Amino acid sequence: MLDLMARESAGVEGLVKKEQVFSLEAVRAEDGSNVESLDLRISASEEPGLRDSPRPGLDHCHKAPIQHDSSSLLHKGHEIALSRLKTDKRCNKKHDMLWDRLSESEKKKLIEDLVKIQHDGTVEVDVTRNVPVASELLELDALDASSGHTEDAISEACKPIPRLKIAMLVVGTRGDVQVFLAFAKRLQEFGHHVRLATHINFRTFVKSAGVEFYPLGGDPRIMAGYMAKNKGFLLSGPTEISIQRKQLKEVIDSLLPACIEPDLDSGAPFKAEAIIANPPAYGHMHVAEALGVPLHIFFTMPWTPTYEFPHPLARVPQSAAYRLSYLVVDLIVWWGIRAFINEFRKRKLKLSPIAYFSTYHGSISHLPTGYMWSPHLVPKPSDWGALVDVVGFCFLDLGINYQPQREFADWIKLGPKPIYIGFGSMPLEDAEKTTTIILEALKETGQRGIIDRGWGHLGVISEFPADVFLLEDCPHDWLFPQCAAVVHHGGAGTTATGLRAGCPTTVVPFFGDQFFWGDRIHERGVGPAPIPINDLNVERLSNAIKFMLDPEVKIRAMELAKLIEEEDGTANAVNAFHRHLPSELPLPPSLEEPPNPLQWLLLTIEKWCCLPCAT
Repeated sequence: MLDLMARESAGVEGLVKKEQVFSLEAVRAEDGSNVESLDLRISASEEPGLRDSPRPGLDHCHKAPIQHDSSSLLHKGHEIALSRLKTDKRCNKKHDMLWDRLSESEKKKLIEDLVKIQHDGTVEVDVTRNVPVASELLELDALDASSGHTEDAISEACKPIPRLKIAMLVVGTRGDVQVFLAFAKRLQEFGHHVRLATHINFRTFVKSAGVEFYPLGGDPRIMAGYMAKNKGFLLSGPTEISIQRKQLKEVIDSLLPACIEPDLDSGAPFKAEAIIANPPAYGHMHVAEALGVPLHIFFTMPWTPTYEFPHPLARVPQSAAYRLSYLVVDLIVWWGIRAFINEFRKRKLKLSPIAYFSTYHGSISHLPTGYMWSPHLVPKPSDWGALVDVVGFCFLDLGINYQPQREFADWIKLGPKPIYIGFGSMPLEDAEKTTTIILEALKETGQRGIIDRGWGHLGVISEFPADVFLLEDCPHDWLFPQCAAVVHHGGAGTTATGLRAGCPTTVVPFFGDQFFWGDRIHERGVGPAPIPINDLNVERLSNAIKFMLDPEVKIRAMELAKLIEEEDGTANAVNAFHRHLPSELPLPPSLEEPPNPLQWLLLTIEKWCCLPCAT
C-alpha cells in the first residue's frame, strides 16, 4: 500500500549536506568527476495578517501543517543558503512557492526531469537534472528541521490523562495489523476505548483479541500482490493502474466513517477524540483536521527524514542524499494521491483543497511520531527531535496458549532444531520453483526445514522429504524458539519475532522496507546480506544457511534477543501517546442529542476520570 499511489516514477541520489546550510558546491560524483557548481539562494519571510488556524485539533502540534511565504525558488544560480524559520505553535504562516503556481503539465515535466525508476524498482534522482525542484525540497526540509529542533520541550511532568475514544487507522498486511493490535490492547488496559480500523480480512483477528473492529477499504492481498510484482513504485500497465487507484480510493473514503460511525455490531455510538494512524492510511491528517482532534503517527518503518539512512523506498548510493530521499518520496506520493485527497477534503470533509507546498506537507515531521522497533537494532537518529520516539518492538504474544497439532509437535522432537522458511503475506510468481530451491538448499546443507505455505502457496509439490514439514498458520512467537534460524521476507513484525527468539535471520526482500530490515540485520551481524526474491537460488540460500549456523552468529543473535526481551515496546508506545497529548484536549462536537444536565455531569466526570500519570 505504501507504493501503489505513485504513478510517476521517481527516486533519490546525490545532494550534499553541511550542518545547518545546504549547498551544492562542486559535488563529487561517485566516479570521481566534479558535478557543475550550482547557484541558488533561498530566503523566506513571514506574511503579515494571516489568521490563526481554525482547527483546534492541529493547534497542539509543535509544528502543524506549515504556511509561510518565500522568494521564488525556480531559478538558476550557484549556491543554496537556506534560512531557518522558527514557527509558532499556531503554525499560521504561508508557504507560497512558484511550484504551486505551475500548471499540472509543468509540474509533471519537472518531476519527470528529476526522478526515474530503475529496472529493479529502486528510486533514483539526479539533482543536476533539475536543480529548482530539488531546491524547493531542500527549503521544505530546512523548515521541517528548524521547527523540529526549536520546538518547546515535551512536558514530562505528571499530568492527568482522560479516557479517550481512539480511532486507530491501519493499512497493510497482517504483520502491520498485529503490532497495532498489541498497542490497542495495552491502551485499553489504561481505560481508553480503542477502535482498530483496518481491512475486512482481519475482522476476526482483531475481534478475537477483544478490540473493536471497523472495516477500511482496500484488499491487502491485491495490494501486496501489486507491490511484489512491481517492486514498489512502478506500474506496469493501464489495467493495474485502474485496479490500484480503486484500492486507494476505497481506503481514503473509508477513513471518516471509521472515526465517527457507530459500531457495526452493537450500534454503540463512536466519535474519535484522538487518532492513531500509520502513514499508509493516507488521509489521516485531513480527518484529524476536520474533526479537530489530535493525531499521533506510529509506524514500523522510518518515515521521518534523517541523514543517517535513506527512505526505505529509495535506494540511495550517496549518503549525503539520505535526508532528501524522504522529501522526494513524499512528493511522489502526494503527486499520486493529490486528486483523491482534494476530492476527499471537498466532498467528505467539507474542507478547502490544498496544494503540496502551499498548505500541506506530505512529510509527517511536524506530527508526534512513534517508531515500533528496538533501539538496539536501529537507534534513534541524532537528528530526530523530541516529537519522535523509538519505543521498541510491540508483541502480541499469540503463542502463549497455542497448542500445536500432535503430528507437528512429534516431528519437531524427532531431530535437531529446523530452519524456518516462509514469506508470510508475500505472493510468489512461481511457487513451485521457489519450493524446489528451498528443498535443494536444505538438502545441500543437511538441515531439517519448516516451510510455511503463506499467501504465496509454498509447498506446491506432490511429495515432501521426511525432514521437511509443510506448515500453515502457526504463531511465530511460539514457532521461532523451536528453530535454529529463520529465512523470511523481512516484514517488520516477522523480523522482530525472529530476533526476540534469538534466531539468526536471512531476509529475502520483495519490496519496500524489507530491504531496510535485511540491511539492518546484516549490519548487526545476526544474518547474511539480504537476498532479493528475484536473486534467490540454491547456491545463495545454501550459503545463507551456512552463515546463520556459524556459532558466532548465534551468540550475537542471543545477545540481541536478551536486549529486546528486556524492552516493553507496547508500554513505551502508550507512554509516548500520553506524553504527546495536548494539555487541553479539543473534544469534537457530539452528533447526538445533548443529554439532560444530570446525564451531562455524570458523563463529564466519567470522561475526565484520571488514569495513571503519563511517564
